[in-house]
Amino acid sequence: MTANEDQEMELEALRSIYEGDDCFKELSPVSFQFRIGDLEDSKSFLLEVSWPENYPETAPHISLDAFFNNRISLETKQYILSKLSEQVEANLGTAMMYTLFEWAKENQETLMENHQPVTSAVTLISNSDVVNNSTSVSKKKEKKEQLTKAQKRKLIGRTDNKGELPRGWNWVDVIKVS
Repeated sequence: MTANEDQEMELEALRSIYEGDDCFKELSPVSFQFRIGDLEDSKSFLLEVSWPENYPETAPHISLDAFFNNRISLETKQYILSKLSEQVEANLGTAMMYTLFEWAKENQETLMENHQPVTSAVTLISNSDVVNNSTSVSKKKEKKEQLTKAQKRKLIGRTDNKGELPRGWNWVDVIKVS
């Protein structure tokens, strides 16, 4: 079998196995994303895998550069990639995507055991940005509530030319029935 035939067969297998699974996403016929763990789980991560021309004879490209992984430290990413590359070496020459994804799911705790969520990011801000931000915040406070067209029509129908409700708009009629 040629590399392309192997890729076609593995692609069909992946589509049938992960159909309806929101953890698996096919970006292109040779590029995939697989989320390990739940969305709310701080120890979840997103694997991006793409196949080179001669896959599975050649190792796939595995990346953790997705924005989803920005809270994971560089050391943890390197550890995950090194462990995954060991699995790739063991399975070289065979269809390995399912094996890699399942291995990562089974070993998620081990892979993320030293994970400390990165909560603070260093950003460089100039003084003009700070001044601009403070003025835009005060402008936002002055902004009036936005009304829909229907709400505006209803309000206009009830108000006079000054935008005030007419005297007695909320009075209740008292009718004496004899």
